[in-house]
Amino acid sequence: MNRLAAATSPYLLQHADNPIEWWEWSEEAFAEAAERDVPVLLSVGYAACHWCHVMAHESFEDEATAAQVNAEFVAIKVDREERPDIDAVYMAATQAMTGQGGWPMTCFLTPAGEPFHCGTYYPPTSRHGLPGFRQLLDAVTTAWREDGARVRGAAGEIAARLADNAGMQLPPAPLGVDALDRAAAAVHDAFDEAYGGYGGAPKFPPSMTLEFLLRHHERTGSGESLRQAAVTMERMARGGMYDQLAGGFARYSVDAGWVVPHFEKMLYDNAQLLRGYAHLARLTGAALPRRVVEETAGFLLSDLRTTERGFASALDADTDGVEGLTYAWTPAQLVDVLGADDGKWAAELLTVTAAGTFEHGSSTLQLLGDPDDEQRWADVRGRLLAARALRPQPACDDKVVTAWNGMAIAALAEAGAALDRPGWVAAAAEAAELIMRLHVVDGRLRRSSRGGVVGTAAAVLEDYGCLADGLLALHQAGGAARWLEAATGLLDVALRHFGDPERPGVFHDTADDAEALLHRPRELTDNATPCGSSALTSALVTASVLSHDGGHYRAAADAARHGIGTLAEKHPRFAGHWLTAAEAVARGPLQVAVTGSASDPRRDALERHARHIAPGGTVVVAGVPDAEGVPLLADRPLVAGGPAAYVCRGFVCDRPVTSTEELTATLGLQP
Repeated sequence: MNRLAAATSPYLLQHADNPIEWWEWSEEAFAEAAERDVPVLLSVGYAACHWCHVMAHESFEDEATAAQVNAEFVAIKVDREERPDIDAVYMAATQAMTGQGGWPMTCFLTPAGEPFHCGTYYPPTSRHGLPGFRQLLDAVTTAWREDGARVRGAAGEIAARLADNAGMQLPPAPLGVDALDRAAAAVHDAFDEAYGGYGGAPKFPPSMTLEFLLRHHERTGSGESLRQAAVTMERMARGGMYDQLAGGFARYSVDAGWVVPHFEKMLYDNAQLLRGYAHLARLTGAALPRRVVEETAGFLLSDLRTTERGFASALDADTDGVEGLTYAWTPAQLVDVLGADDGKWAAELLTVTAAGTFEHGSSTLQLLGDPDDEQRWADVRGRLLAARALRPQPACDDKVVTAWNGMAIAALAEAGAALDRPGWVAAAAEAAELIMRLHVVDGRLRRSSRGGVVGTAAAVLEDYGCLADGLLALHQAGGAARWLEAATGLLDVALRHFGDPERPGVFHDTADDAEALLHRPRELTDNATPCGSSALTSALVTASVLSHDGGHYRAAADAARHGIGTLAEKHPRFAGHWLTAAEAVARGPLQVAVTGSASDPRRDALERHARHIAPGGTVVVAGVPDAEGVPLLADRPLVAGGPAAYVCRGFVCDRPVTSTEELTATLGLQP
C-alpha cells in the first residue's frame, strides 16, 4: 500500500515504492498501532543523507524485512527537514538512550508515541558491534509480546523525563560585553592551529562562530578574532570541502584538514557561509573571500534555484549510490579532458595525486595556492566543469524550506547590497515573494513547499525568525516598506504564539496551537543552523531599530538574551548566533540612515560607502527623507539641500555627515 505517493517531501517520495507499508506521521497511524496492539517503527531521515540511503537499500527495500515490519509494526516515515519538531522530540530520546544521535534515526514507540528503544543506522546483519536490523525487530517484538506492560511503563517514564528536561531553564546570566569577551577567549583557546576551525574529524564549518569573531574584532579590535576567522575561512575555501569548479560548500569534512567532504551541499550551510565570506571581503578587501562570495552566490542561483524562484534544500551526498562520483578525479582523467600539459598542470594545482586523497585512487580538488596563470586556470576550470557536467549528477532535494530560504534571502540581499550586485538582491526578492505568497496560509507560515504546492506542516520558530531576518535584510537593501511590514507581521505572530506567557524571554519551537507531541520542544543551542530562539532574537534586535514598535521588540530580545549568558560563556561554539546578536546589541545596534534624492550620486556614494564599511550587525537604510513606511528615515532631513548620513548607536545619534570621510570617522573606523 503506497501512502507516500502524494507527499511533498522528496525524502518520503524516495520511499514511496518500498515494500514496507509506510505511513506519514498522522493520528491515523497511531490509531492503527493501538487497534492492532503493535509498536510503531519511526524512521526519520532526509533526502541528502548518505546512511539513510544505505539503510533504505539494505533493509527497507528488502522483501523479507518488509514482510516482518508490516506484520509486527506500524511503520512511520518522517522527513526531519519537513518536521523538525518531531525530529527534535525523538532525537532527544535517542541521545538520552545512546549518548549520541544522527540520521537515519530509528525509534520504537508505543501507540501513544512514547519511545522505548532508539538508535540510528542498523545494518542488515550484525557487524561493528551493531545488531542486525531484523535481529533488532525480533527482539522488540518479543519484548512487546512477552513483557508489554513493562515496556509501556518504561516508555512512559522516559517520556516524562524528556518532558521535564524540555521545560528546564538556564540560570539568568546577561550576555553583556564582558561575557562576549570571555566567550571570544574561550573560542580562541579551542582553535586548531594546524588546519583552522575547531575540533577534530569530522569538522564542520563553524559559520555562526566565524561571524561572531568578525563582529567581535570590529567592536574590540581583537587581532586574534580576525586571524582565526580569516585563517579558517581560507583553509575551508582552499580545501576539498569547497567545490573548486562550481562554487559552494559541502556539508562537512570527514577529516580535520578540510580535504575530503561529505559531499551533500545544503542550502543552509551555503547561505550562512555566503553571508560570512561577504563580511570578510568587506572587512579585509582580500581577493579570496570576494571570489568565494561570487562563486557561492553563483552556485545558489544556478544549482539550487527552483522553477518557482525559491531555493531548493540540498544536493545529495551520493550520485547513483556512490559518494564523490560526480566530484572526484584521477590524474588520468584530468589528462583525458585537458591533454597532457594542462592535465599535469591541473593535477599539481588541484592536489590530484597518483595515490589519491579520496577513494580508489581518486582525489578531491583542492586549490591550496593561487594559480600562476589566471587565464589558464579559467580555461582549465571551464573545461573540467563542462566534462563534469557529462557525469551522473547528484539528485536535488527540491523542497523549499521557509527558514533556509530566509537565510538565503538575507545572505543574497546583504551581500548584493554591500558588493554592488543588484541581481542577487533581485533574486532574494523573488524568493521572498514566493514564500510570502505560497507559505503564508490563513496568516500563519507553513514549513515547506515543493513544485509550487505548499505542505501541510506548520512552520516552527526558526522559520519565523529566519524569514523575518531575511525580509529585514531585503528591506535594508532596497528600502521597500512592504518587506519591513511583512517582517514585523511575522515577528508579532511569533511573539504571540511561540512565547511563554509565564516566563518572559522563553520561546518554544512550536506554536501554542500546534500538534501536541510528547513534549513541546525548545532548543537553545545553535548547531548547523541557528536555533529558533536565537534566530528570533536576532530578528527582534534588527526590527527594534527599523520599526516604531514602542520598545516591545527590544524588550523581548533583551529578555531572551538575559537567559542565555551561561550557555554562551561555557559553550560559545554552540551559541554562535546568540553571540552575533549580542555583538550587535553591544554596539547599540549601530544605525546608518542615508537620506537624499535617489537620482543624486552623492546619496549613492554615501549609501555604498556605508554598506561597504559598516560593521556586521549595523542597520543601513537609504531613501528620501520621511519615506512612507520607513521609520528610520523619519525626521532625517537633507543637510544644506543635499544628502546626509545619520549615525545612531541605540538611542543616541551623532550629527549628520555629508561625506564618506566624515561617515568613516563617525563610525569610529580607520579611513
